[in-house]
Amino acid sequence: MIRSLRPVVLALGAALIGAALFQAAGVPAGPLVGSTIAVTLLAACGLSPKVPKALRNLGFTTIGVTLGAGVTTHFLSDVLRFPASLLALTVTMIAVLFLSSSLLCRVFGTGRATAVLATSPGALSYSLSLAADRPQGEIDTSFVMVLQSLRLLIITVALPPLVALVEGEAGGGLATLARPTLALPASVALIALAAAGGLLLDRLRLPAAFLLSGVIISGLGHGIGWIEGRPSTFLTFVGFALAGAVIGARFAAVTRAQMRDLFAAGLLVTALAVALSGLVSLAVASWLGLPFGQVWVSFAPGGVEGMSAMALSLGYDPAYVATHHIFRLVLLLSILPMVIRRGPAAPKAGPPPD
Repeated sequence: MIRSLRPVVLALGAALIGAALFQAAGVPAGPLVGSTIAVTLLAACGLSPKVPKALRNLGFTTIGVTLGAGVTTHFLSDVLRFPASLLALTVTMIAVLFLSSSLLCRVFGTGRATAVLATSPGALSYSLSLAADRPQGEIDTSFVMVLQSLRLLIITVALPPLVALVEGEAGGGLATLARPTLALPASVALIALAAAGGLLLDRLRLPAAFLLSGVIISGLGHGIGWIEGRPSTFLTFVGFALAGAVIGARFAAVTRAQMRDLFAAGLLVTALAVALSGLVSLAVASWLGLPFGQVWVSFAPGGVEGMSAMALSLGYDPAYVATHHIFRLVLLLSILPMVIRRGPAAPKAGPPPD
């Protein structure tokens, strides 16, 4: 039993220590970045950190509840301000998917369907489930998993300091947005209710079920006016730390050979995606008079949970951020099956040439 608990204790301990150190150092999105780096280092050392599914779900539920707390009684009128931004997000996402997958096919010899799923901007679990449903040998599932994980790691670590460098001070961070206006018992009760909703959505096989449940239940409560205030700072901090631990722990299943072979491909397509989303975000921010960092985090091709946590920790408008990331998730659910069915079956992808 002690042996089975060791990977969990290592992951949680490293995540909390890393989160605390980076927050104390004033790093943008410090709890999320610090926990991600700390647990990734454990995985790189072969210590196999592990985050139980229940804790993973709890962390993302907490983040969803905190995001939903940004909804106000005039939420619908706020959403009406976003059509132009959502259209720009749609164009950006399709462009990132097309250019990144084309780059993998032409430069690294990756099969078309494998390249599309490896570069889809978010929803790693959904991409892997689509890969598993295809005929055996048609899609290289390990390639998809490694590149998606590398993209998420690179964006999680690199984007907050990039935003701070370009924009100066970000939205305000944890100190601004995590004022404990909800009492701890009320915070716990709200998170528990959202977790129950997450179980239902998970049974319906919806991706990011617990994050979505948190956003929906908390958002409805705040939008109707039944609830006012975010969960306590402590619970929000733990949610960020757990999210970072989940991201870092994914690398426990990646061999060093896979990392060595695919790192260049992951770095190249991630840089392309971040640069393209950044350029479009700059134009949208100037056009709509919004903070550039807020738009960039909303457009950046990270995972739904990770990017939502980052935006939350940087103090950006939760209604804007949540709307865009949920919209992006719905788009991915709609278009990915059609995209990978087009054209002839792709051959199994191998590692990039030396």
